[in-house]
Amino acid sequence: MTRREIRKHLFCIMFNAGFYGKDEYEEQYDMYWDALDIEPEDDVKAEIHDKFIAVMEKCPEIDNIIDADTKGWKLERLCKADVNILRIAIYEMKWDETVPLRVAINEAVELAKIYGTDNSPGFVNGILGSIAKQVGEE
Repeated sequence: MTRREIRKHLFCIMFNAGFYGKDEYEEQYDMYWDALDIEPEDDVKAEIHDKFIAVMEKCPEIDNIIDADTKGWKLERLCKADVNILRIAIYEMKWDETVPLRVAINEAVELAKIYGTDNSPGFVNGILGSIAKQVGEE
């Protein structure tokens, strides 16, 4: 499974889990795979699970970063797809040392083209570009 496919699955799992409480994350994760006709290899499935939990645990901090950069827009008003795409990318930019900054941004824009609105790719790119400057300064 490619890195892009892994991100797509991660996005879908996060999007679905967003409708439920933290106590249901594991159940939602399992239900996602049960609904698909594919079963990834154990190591890939574990990688996606670990990243899902890691991103969800960092959500309060990530959401504060998003809020600070989307002046005039509260998180609740943003497209849910965009929010989850931003969460994945910001996690990768700040905490996943295996993902180069530019790759995190590019992959987020590609996800936005698939799952977001017509305006999502530009919006995601703009927010992440601003955040990339801050991350680079740390």
